[in-house]
Order: sequence, then C-alpha cells, then structure tokens
Amino acid sequence: MAESAGMWTGSAYLFVESTSEKIDLDSLYNDSQQKLKIFRALKLALEDSTVGSTYPVDILKVYCSKPQLIVYIKFCHQDPCRRFLQSYRNGVLHQSLQNQLQIVLSMLRVPVKLVLKVGSEQLDNILDDEDGCLKYINKEKPDRIKDEEIKKLEEHLKNLSFENKRSNGTAAGENNSLPLHSQRNLLPQEDIFLFHTQEFVNRPLTSEDHQKFARSVGRKWKEVGRSLQKTCHALEDPAIDNLAYEHERDGLYEQAYQLLLKFIHSEGKKATIQRLVIALEENSLTHLAEELLGIHQNKKFLGSSTPRVSLT
Repeated sequence: MAESAGMWTGSAYLFVESTSEKIDLDSLYNDSQQKLKIFRALKLALEDSTVGSTYPVDILKVYCSKPQLIVYIKFCHQDPCRRFLQSYRNGVLHQSLQNQLQIVLSMLRVPVKLVLKVGSEQLDNILDDEDGCLKYINKEKPDRIKDEEIKKLEEHLKNLSFENKRSNGTAAGENNSLPLHSQRNLLPQEDIFLFHTQEFVNRPLTSEDHQKFARSVGRKWKEVGRSLQKTCHALEDPAIDNLAYEHERDGLYEQAYQLLLKFIHSEGKKATIQRLVIALEENSLTHLAEELLGIHQNKKFLGSSTPRVSLT
C-alpha cells in the first residue's frame, strides 16, 4: 500500500510474557472467553503510553508464540512514537500493562516482562539513543494492514463501551468517539480486586488501616517498605534507611507508622488498600492483609459464609 508523500510511519514488535508460572498469556489469549480482556489490557496500556498525542499506537496483529504474546504495532507519526519510547524506557508502559492485566483478570498481581524489537534489533539495548530507536522504527515500514480479528476486537470494545454508557444513563451517541482510555470509569471492574478468591473494593487507606499496620507489622516494616518502593518514588533509597535512623529510639510502631505516613502523603488517593495488601503478601504477612481487609471479623459475624464487600 503506497504511503502519502512525507508521511512518517514505522512499526515494531512488543513481546509480552508473564513472569508468573501461574499465568500463561498465550493460552489466555487463545481462550475465546479471555481474548477480549487481554486485548483490552494491551490497548489501554498502549494508549497510556502516548497520552497527549492526537495519534494512537495501532495494533495490527497479535501473534501467539508460547509463552509470549507478540504485538505488532504501527506508528503513523513521529510524536506518538517518541512518547511511546519514553514511556517504555521510563517503565510507564510496563506498569500500566501490569495494572490493566491485573484489572481485567481480577488478580492481585500480574507480573510481566517486555521486550521491544524491530527486525533482529532489540531496542531495549539502545533505549537511551531515542533518535536511533526512531530511525530503526521508521525504517521498518508496516508490511500488512490491520488484521480482521483485531478489527472485530476493537469493534467489540467500542460496543461494550457504548452499552456501559447507556446502562449508566448516558444519552446514546454522546461522546461515542472518545478514546478507550477516556471510558475507563464506565467499566466497573476497576474498583475491585481479588484476594484469595474474594472480592474487595480497592479504597484509599484509612487511619484505622494505618494504626493496624503500625501495630502489627513488627520488624518487617522495612521489607514492606521495599515492596511499596517499587511504585512509590518517595520511598526510594535512602528514604527507608533514613526513617529507620530518625525514629530508631521511638520503636517499631513509630517507624512503621512513619513509613506508611510517607507513602500516604506522597501517593494521596493512590495509596490504596490493594497496594498495601500486595506488599504484605510479598513479605509473607498474609495474616495482616486479612486483618486490614476485615476477613477475620467477617468470619466471626458471618460464620462460614464467604466474606464479600458490597460493590454498590
């Protein structure tokens, strides 16, 4: 297909693989019940990577190559390609994709590994040379049009968004052309997460959570801090060691309290119960996670019934 004179185009392959033995993205994508969910996560993460750009990253095809998914992407302008490379280099795309997969699969964590290639060139090795990466991508012109399956998946997502808007009382056709990332709030599953097969609302941390954590985490407060550190710049080294030194005489309760206080002040409403539960799970503190979620309290009052937080 001939290109318009002067049009900047290019393509690349994004390799996506889960690092968890329990999650096989290739098999999930091949499952007709899960395919749309995985595609939605890919689509939203790629939109996140070019926020602010008029032109999105286009998915032309998704190849299944066990245990990986290989996403063939197309860029129609240099600006979104540059934004994509910056997001990829800074870890924004990686974090967004993990978050989206976590949401659509209703799992506590979905760790993934990403590799970016153009032909035989692995761009991960030269990401600091942004212009060099752009040249490689621009040189690799798309060799196919959008796959029919991708067109159907995109149409299905559009229809799903329309149905959600209509069920929420939005007038038919209103904002129907909004990009997918603008419609996230219309989809309810983003507000919940699963913990040991039970659903919980992902809410901001409360003062009660704060006190329970400080009272019960004990000597593992630093390990939990290291886990929170992965997604919280305020806890990057040497912040945790500084807290330990500054409050050494105040005891473990105060050290743990100050750690979570720093996390909450830094992250605001993004300092959620889910993020803390993940950090606790990573450090074998499941009992404390259950206490924060009120599981033991629910069992006490409900007997053998399954604890469940209302989603209304």
